Amino acid sequence: MDITQSARSLELQQRLQTFMADHLYPIERDLYLDAERLGPWTIYPGIEELKARARAEGLWNLFLPAGHGGDGLTNVEYAPLCAVMGRSLFAPEIFNCSAPDTGNMETLLRYGTAEQKARYLEPLLAGETRSSFAMTEPAVASSDATNIAAQIVRDGDDYVINGRKWYTSGATDPRCAVFIFMGRTGDALADRHKAQSMILVPRNAAGVRVVRALPMLGFYGTPDRPAEVVFEDVRVPASNMLLGEGRGFEIAQGRLGPGRIHHCMRLIGLSERVLERMCRRATERVAFGSPLSEQSVTLERIAQSRIMIEQARLLTMRAAWMMDTVGNKAARQEIAMIKVIAPTMAQQVIDWAMQLFGGGGTNNDHFLAAAFANARILRLADGPDEVHRNQIAKLELRRHAAGDGQSDGSGGKGLTLEEADAVAAASLWPAPHAGAH
Repeated sequence: MDITQSARSLELQQRLQTFMADHLYPIERDLYLDAERLGPWTIYPGIEELKARARAEGLWNLFLPAGHGGDGLTNVEYAPLCAVMGRSLFAPEIFNCSAPDTGNMETLLRYGTAEQKARYLEPLLAGETRSSFAMTEPAVASSDATNIAAQIVRDGDDYVINGRKWYTSGATDPRCAVFIFMGRTGDALADRHKAQSMILVPRNAAGVRVVRALPMLGFYGTPDRPAEVVFEDVRVPASNMLLGEGRGFEIAQGRLGPGRIHHCMRLIGLSERVLERMCRRATERVAFGSPLSEQSVTLERIAQSRIMIEQARLLTMRAAWMMDTVGNKAARQEIAMIKVIAPTMAQQVIDWAMQLFGGGGTNNDHFLAAAFANARILRLADGPDEVHRNQIAKLELRRHAAGDGQSDGSGGKGLTLEEADAVAAASLWPAPHAGAH
């Protein structure tokens, strides 16, 4: 496994760090106050000013993947940049690298037609508009996406859409121009994984109604602006369908793999910053005659935080390397593992920091409350922990069943190296590469 950071990635990382130190951190408190005062329905002026500066400095659309007609970064190159941007909940938007836009833009890049790209992708890449992703529904357990009940019905040259969505990220942003909407087009009894489709729905289409903004543990404007949205007899051209009817799950898998890497590395960056704050606080505060940094419980938590961050970082970088070398499908167990471990790790590190900061840690004076809310919601977003654990376990069981007990010499038929490689490929567990230790 080679996760050495390239010279290009290192140079961009240094530029991001300098930009954030010079321009973002000095006004970050004001941005939080703007988010609380102005709410989720408006544009925050400070962020717009920084976006213009970031674009002028070439720190823009860094998420764009390699292999799509440009000189985009690999996952291994981009992951460390995510960690830098993750240090502030506002940073990803400033560099046009925030959810749900990155996932939506990658979806349009991979699956959009030339017409769809011209109308929706180009303005997103330019930062002129924003977008929303509408999948989760209040009436069904949406962690099982085959439950999605919203209807997409063909009517001549159009599709008619009906459904109620919530935790629809980005919907209250006044710049939101388009939804990627997931709904049912086929018969789930015939094939439950080909009953869903994704279609582009303009925000201003008749019948689209944003009912309310939804807070994340009390925070409305930071960072994803989720909302409840009703789609009532919304009519869009048939040309707005992405890839074709029944291809929704296929699109989702292509969309979510890179997005999970981004989320996890941002959480690692956030956890790094929280640990730095924890160390400074422990050194500065004295209780019962000694600095908090000399108390064994504080030392234990600081040490454990460092261990957990590094574990999450290395596993995430392995997943990124696998996506680059053997593809998203072969890396799906690693992707599922990081989606479980990174939010859980971040939530624990932030919780320890809140305990160290005392009462001040529970408001947002030290940015810990918003950080905790963000980490907690990411144990649900892009699939809850339980779903990912189930997938991890099923892949593990499949791998060992295919191996037939040969790994520990406890019995069963012996396999040649060639047979073992074939088993590994069939079980979606990548065969070892030369030098990949």
